[in-house]
Amino acid sequence: MPEIPVLPAVWRFPAHPASVGRARHAVVGVAPRQLHDELGLIASELVTNAVRHGTRGDDLVELVVWPADGHYWLAVSDPGDGKPSVGRWPAPDAESGRGLVLVDALAAAWGVVPRAYRGKSVVAGLVFPPAGM
Repeated sequence: MPEIPVLPAVWRFPAHPASVGRARHAVVGVAPRQLHDELGLIASELVTNAVRHGTRGDDLVELVVWPADGHYWLAVSDPGDGKPSVGRWPAPDAESGRGLVLVDALAAAWGVVPRAYRGKSVVAGLVFPPAGM
């Protein structure tokens, strides 16, 4: 009989800035201790982007976390049609623009995946166990 894989953890949050902290807390609650800081930061940045740029009104942001293939994966989905990309590092006094630069620096891999019915998912993975452990 095949081994049953670990099921992903799934949350849906309102498209509101208060959801960023709730998403970070949710991820830290299911992630291995060694990945709390990195996965928490990635969740914060991706949910912030989804709330600011991918939603409006009563939309929801979906967060999924799961282990697979030696990584811990995190996906944040929203109904927006924009395709996030890493731009240049913002000016030192800029109040935004660092999110995907940080995700790019932390994640072993990340990308944007279109959803079949509407919107996109931004998926990022961290190697587990972390190097040097």
